[in-house]
Amino acid sequence: MDVIKEIAEKYGDGTIHITIRQGFEIPGIPFEKMDEVNQVLASLIRGLETDRGVPIEHPELGYPAAGTRNVSACIGNRVCPFANYNTTELARKIESAVFPNEYHVKIAVTGCPNDCIKAHLQDFGVIGICEPQYEPARCISCEACVKNCRQRVTGALTLHHGKVKRDERRCLGCGECVLQCPMSAWTRNPRKFYRLVIMGRTGKKNPRLAQTFLEWADETVIIKVIQNTYDYIDHFIDKSLPKEHVGYIIDRTGYQVFKEWVLRSVELGPEMKVAENLNFSGFQYEKDAFLK
Repeated sequence: MDVIKEIAEKYGDGTIHITIRQGFEIPGIPFEKMDEVNQVLASLIRGLETDRGVPIEHPELGYPAAGTRNVSACIGNRVCPFANYNTTELARKIESAVFPNEYHVKIAVTGCPNDCIKAHLQDFGVIGICEPQYEPARCISCEACVKNCRQRVTGALTLHHGKVKRDERRCLGCGECVLQCPMSAWTRNPRKFYRLVIMGRTGKKNPRLAQTFLEWADETVIIKVIQNTYDYIDHFIDKSLPKEHVGYIIDRTGYQVFKEWVLRSVELGPEMKVAENLNFSGFQYEKDAFLK
């Protein structure tokens, strides 16, 4: 922050804008001062990127690519009791795997299905989920978990003959049952699982929410799928269009082609589920749709 503050006060107009993606914008920097600004930024780039495994050969020349946006993350389980994993740690691993890159891709990671980072508006949204494990002998039939799930989540829990049953079809893997139980009858499976939602976007051209591509994936699968997507983009991108967005490429090639490319050399765990088909919806532009 000290470096950002220095640049804003010395070269900009003294203000800083924090973007929705957790980036910094410093207005008012004269173009002729950019070489000086890049020199000042070098220490920040080293601390945030090169020291964490991102290969940037000449940080003193500024950041070398603007296509793939910074990986944004919620605060994760370092602070939040709802989060199922350390989001910052995973975000850094993803950055190390794909940065720097000119292809237009947005990635965000969130600790739980509350989705505070708005993963459903990203090309790749990584949502932490847990497999709640139930120990009937510890359950006192208080229904704290059942009531919370019914009121706040999806109603996946019900009480039968004094014990709780979990409907796997309705369970989101949020882990709130673990937080609600006063007797620790519910615990999180120590393995880390993720739901990967894909191809959400805002903007003028067909904005839409991301849809679930993978369920119960592990970290290795998540990173490999994202890496494979860059090979898919490289092969299918319309080079006549500057920085064609990955979502538009999928709209053009179809979901099945995308799925085939990104799952290459990916070892699917026994519990992992892959969406057979996805039919992305979006905004309708026919103006007469609003007329009576």
